[in-house]
Amino acid sequence: MDVEAVIFDMDGVIVNSEEYWGPVQKEILETTVPDADMDFKEVRGMNVLDQYDYLDERYDTAISRDRFFELYDERADAVYRDSVELMEGFHDILALIRDRGKTVAICSSSFHRWIDQVKDRFDLEDAFDTVVSAEDIDGPSKPDPHIYRFTADRLDVEPEHCVVVEDSAHGVTAAEDAGMYCIGYCTDPGREHELSHADTVVHGPDELRNTLQQVLD
Repeated sequence: MDVEAVIFDMDGVIVNSEEYWGPVQKEILETTVPDADMDFKEVRGMNVLDQYDYLDERYDTAISRDRFFELYDERADAVYRDSVELMEGFHDILALIRDRGKTVAICSSSFHRWIDQVKDRFDLEDAFDTVVSAEDIDGPSKPDPHIYRFTADRLDVEPEHCVVVEDSAHGVTAAEDAGMYCIGYCTDPGREHELSHADTVVHGPDELRNTLQQVLD
């Protein structure tokens, strides 16, 4: 495989935000669709506004789209500024990629303000060649492949020369349908089946680093 770029999802891959967003999202979903019997994983990995559109099409929503976003944004500071931790060894993984002359990007369903908080907190301001948020694109976000194709265009790299690291089923679907090699990053053994359609699944930072080294070499 001739790899030119490595693209990281942010939530659950670069930082452990999923464990903090989980209870928050449950609360917001119960507020938004109080009478619905739904599973959190239906919207895991989706952009916030796409989440609302998905819910509004399928359930009776009790709040507006603007209020839905406000509920997330009001809690984002506590998640990204105060709570999350950087994935163990992430700076070493970045150094590995750079040592091999590859470009690096973030492709996230989160918003730029949230991404910037992570970059500022963990000394990642100059770590990426490009940062793509779902707010950058005019179209559907994950699981649609458009956001990954958009990221490849930003990097001036063909999709087949990109490796993606994703932790959600929707993210893996987006990367695979974009024609990219996808590494499913699993930190919860109970969710491994959700990533089974990735090209390979790894568990923890050491295994991710070793797999990236093999793919890049």
